[in-house]
Amino acid sequence: MGGSLPTSDQARLAALDDVKLRLGFVNSQGQQKGVDSLIVTDLIELARLKSISDALLLAGDEDLRIGVQIAQNHGVRVHLLGIHPARGSQSPQLLQEADTTKEWSRAVVDPFMTIRPAIEAPGSIPSPEAVEAGSDDILASISTAARDSARRLEPTDVIAVGTYWAEGNRGVPPDIDRRLLGICRQALGRVLEASEKRHMRAAFQKELKVRIDGSETSLKDGSE
Repeated sequence: MGGSLPTSDQARLAALDDVKLRLGFVNSQGQQKGVDSLIVTDLIELARLKSISDALLLAGDEDLRIGVQIAQNHGVRVHLLGIHPARGSQSPQLLQEADTTKEWSRAVVDPFMTIRPAIEAPGSIPSPEAVEAGSDDILASISTAARDSARRLEPTDVIAVGTYWAEGNRGVPPDIDRRLLGICRQALGRVLEASEKRHMRAAFQKELKVRIDGSETSLKDGSE
């Protein structure tokens, strides 16, 4: 990922059998870039080697069109799938190039996909004015926010973090770390300093390890 660590979900996905995970890089806005070229390369190589007869693309970027064209030249049928409202996010040129197109409605995806609710800062955190009273109060507020976030973490995220640690990664996965930083930043009313970030991560990991041990999940400790 261009020097970045995979997210907890990505690490869990990569560990699945018969799955090859392709990752680009994450820019300063948190957007993943550079994946299209990897998909195009795989599509072309699989088609050239006659390893596939059909390809299913859940995508919409026009940059994939050249890969679709070359794969079709090798006899591969390409099926483009979107999730409603896909027609607003899928390239018209890519839609025209695909052999078949399909759009799944919400009713189709609801049984296996849900929108994750945003994690809000705990209501018990003192106001920014109160937090500025002293360093002990600041660290206490950070600890409270971090521990509360660990307790609120979805069970699937807990499993994903455990997988992330079990594979030899250390610390908090980048995607969860960003959310955690946002919560603590909101609690303090300012950006955290380096030492405060370390305190936040240590408190979060300690609390999360309690959850993992409590569920009797055999996972490697990722504490720093």
